[in-house]
Amino acid sequence: MAATKQAQSLINDSYRTILIQLKSNTFNSLFRIQQTHGHIIKTGHSNDTHLITNLLSLYSKHLRISDATQVLYSITDPDILSFSTLISSCSTSKHFDEALLHFRQMLKHGILPDNVVTPSALKACAGLLGLKIGRQIHGLAKVCGFESDSFVQSSLVDMYVKCGEVKDARMLFDRMGHRNVVCWSILVAGYARQGYVDEAKVLFNEMRDSGVEPNLITWNGLIAGFNYNGLASESVALLHKMHLEGFKPDGTSVSSVLPMIGQLEELKVGIQVHSYVIKQGLGLDKWVVTALIDMYGKCGCASEMLKVFKEMAQMDVGSCNALVCGLSRNGRVDDALEMFRQFKNQGLQLDVVSWTSMIASCTQNGKDVEALELFREMQVAGVKPNSVTIPCILPACANIAALMRGKAAHCFSVRRNFFYDVYVGTALIDMYGKCGKLGDARICFDRMPTRNLASWNAIMGGYAMHGKSKEAIEIFELMKKIGQKPNFISFTCILSACSQSGLAEEGWNYFKSMSVDYGIDARIEHYTCMITLLGRSGRIEDAFTLVKTIPYEPDACIWGSLLSFCKVHGNVGLGEIAAKKLFKLEPDNPGNYVLLSNIYAAKGLWKEVNRVRDVMKRMGLRKNPGYSWIELKDKVHTLLAGDRTHPQMLQILERLDKLNMEMVKSGYLPDTALVLKDVEEQDKEHFLCGHSEKLAVGLGLLNTPPGTTLRVIKNLRICGDCHVVIKFISNFERREILVRDTNRFHHFKNGVCSCGDLW
Repeated sequence: MAATKQAQSLINDSYRTILIQLKSNTFNSLFRIQQTHGHIIKTGHSNDTHLITNLLSLYSKHLRISDATQVLYSITDPDILSFSTLISSCSTSKHFDEALLHFRQMLKHGILPDNVVTPSALKACAGLLGLKIGRQIHGLAKVCGFESDSFVQSSLVDMYVKCGEVKDARMLFDRMGHRNVVCWSILVAGYARQGYVDEAKVLFNEMRDSGVEPNLITWNGLIAGFNYNGLASESVALLHKMHLEGFKPDGTSVSSVLPMIGQLEELKVGIQVHSYVIKQGLGLDKWVVTALIDMYGKCGCASEMLKVFKEMAQMDVGSCNALVCGLSRNGRVDDALEMFRQFKNQGLQLDVVSWTSMIASCTQNGKDVEALELFREMQVAGVKPNSVTIPCILPACANIAALMRGKAAHCFSVRRNFFYDVYVGTALIDMYGKCGKLGDARICFDRMPTRNLASWNAIMGGYAMHGKSKEAIEIFELMKKIGQKPNFISFTCILSACSQSGLAEEGWNYFKSMSVDYGIDARIEHYTCMITLLGRSGRIEDAFTLVKTIPYEPDACIWGSLLSFCKVHGNVGLGEIAAKKLFKLEPDNPGNYVLLSNIYAAKGLWKEVNRVRDVMKRMGLRKNPGYSWIELKDKVHTLLAGDRTHPQMLQILERLDKLNMEMVKSGYLPDTALVLKDVEEQDKEHFLCGHSEKLAVGLGLLNTPPGTTLRVIKNLRICGDCHVVIKFISNFERREILVRDTNRFHHFKNGVCSCGDLW
């Protein structure tokens, strides 16, 4: 008996010890919590609801959701306090799905909610935009009799606002007996964020009239709402007004407004805010520093941006992302790429936003090969691309016809259900179109569950690029039929399609319809298409007449298009007029001088050719090098005109020489008039042989089985001699060869090109 009493006394002492430990403030480490948890199990107290609830609370405070969940469901009869603790922890740590899951489990246990757990559940509904379940919880609050609780009412207003039901939020707000600053602030911020900016201002004034003074949270909510809706000027003005009224902007205020200052490029204001940050000691706030980096980047101050970054107490992913984007925005993509690799090598855990931003920067700045390599590295690093990454990498695939890489990205999208994203679908259409796979582009278009205007424009632009005017017109008419209103890009696509196929009448009809039926003023792109349409038809004088009727000063695109067709049709007089205009508009563009030289060279005017060459030499201008790309066995090869560094160059030249001999037997004569050099005919033929598109085709012939379609991309317009040669090769080798230049796609098959020798 004495032994039993002694054992019971020890158990009671153990219980008291554990309880004292759990309620003390000494549990600042996870290890101590886990140690006590083990002690509870060891001493047989694991079914004690009181102890377990205290343990659950400690796990929740440390946001150890999985441990807290395990503890909760180990209790035989959990009470509302246990569930409330876990649900609150889930909502606080933004595990909203789990919060609602535990809320449902609580109801299954027959436990009705109270005014403590309900706000946490409503917060989860707001986070998930779960209006339906939010309404159900609202109904429970009514049934249980605590709908009028001020905390519950504030949470309901917040839930309805964030779910976009502003009217319901306002009705509930108007029925409230006591409206404190929290409720007012929630509704003001909600109105502003949902785009009801004027109503938010009115409500802000009503708040003051009712005797409730706005606090810092109210001001920040209003500013954040303005920012969310892109009202940059208004948010900056609001920050100034806030300061004048005696409120000191905090880190939230400043980090919210700085990106808007950058968007407006108000550098002077940005410097003033930076000064305020230093005076108020906000320089240690990582959100503020990241916003400063972003602001200086948008204002074009790369040096100041780098200075702020280097002075950071500790860099994080957000600040690194801002720096990389800022450098890219200021044309320093190489520096951005170097910094990105430094961050990676230093062990910084770069997230999907970091990788996607860098990939997008490379794609937007012509570094497509680097973008593809980054995409590969991203996956090797274990970072999964998201639905934003895919539309960023697909243009890189499109730009250099990396079809296999594009297909791999497509497969990845299907596996992750990204294909249903309208932006992913549109990027796939564009990629397949630019890689010469129009059939696949159309399949993607037809399978899209929803399409936006960009989707229609992408498929129409693909048809236009390939000279498929009939299909482009069908798409345009179908788009109108279903009620999708075309924009200026739509008309650029359809006019381009008409110009590629020489459909003069249809082109003029669409050109007129643009302004008459849709109120769209013709832009440079539209006039350029019309000049191309006339130029292809040999109506150079009519094209010049159209240029003179343009209601504003024609730009380089207009004169460049005219000059190109002066070259095609050998019109020296108009070519000189167009060239003089271009020399004024783009004095440093060597392409314009080269085009004029080609016009002279084609006519044998070597004196004039030399004169142009002398001008280029004095100005330090050099002809833009011709590059071509071809994808072979999942690797993209870059060929440079005249370059001899490719490891297979000797075999390429041997193959081209053999083909050249066959062409000569068939009567081929190199078009040496296209060579911009007054040299011997034999040397001119040598220059022609080294053009990048021929080298790419030669490489393709060496590395693919007979009959394989070749796809080549060139950064300049395909030259006339290469056009003739590739037509011959397509017939001799029994191959289909697709070449995309700056103007269009050329489909070479059986010795014929889809452009009809007009491009």
